[in-house]
Amino acid sequence: MRAASHIGGMRKFVVLVPLLALLAASIWFAIYAWTAIEGPAVPIEGQAAMWLGIVFSLLVGCGLMALVFYSSRGGYDEPARLDPSNKN
Repeated sequence: MRAASHIGGMRKFVVLVPLLALLAASIWFAIYAWTAIEGPAVPIEGQAAMWLGIVFSLLVGCGLMALVFYSSRGGYDEPARLDPSNKN
């Protein structure tokens, strides 16, 4: 029984390490690309608009995912069934 839990822990480790490496590489690339671009500085209004867009996009995405989970757990995604007892 103990060997099975050890294997399950290794599976998590094997999945988690490459995902964390990809996250670190993408963050490094984003910072590198952002600082390598030359041009005029972004004004404070532009930075504020960018941050508001990021926050709004995250709120909409999280809200839609919450609705998906609510709909799934509430049974709203079940296929429609004909009720034979309700005859018009």
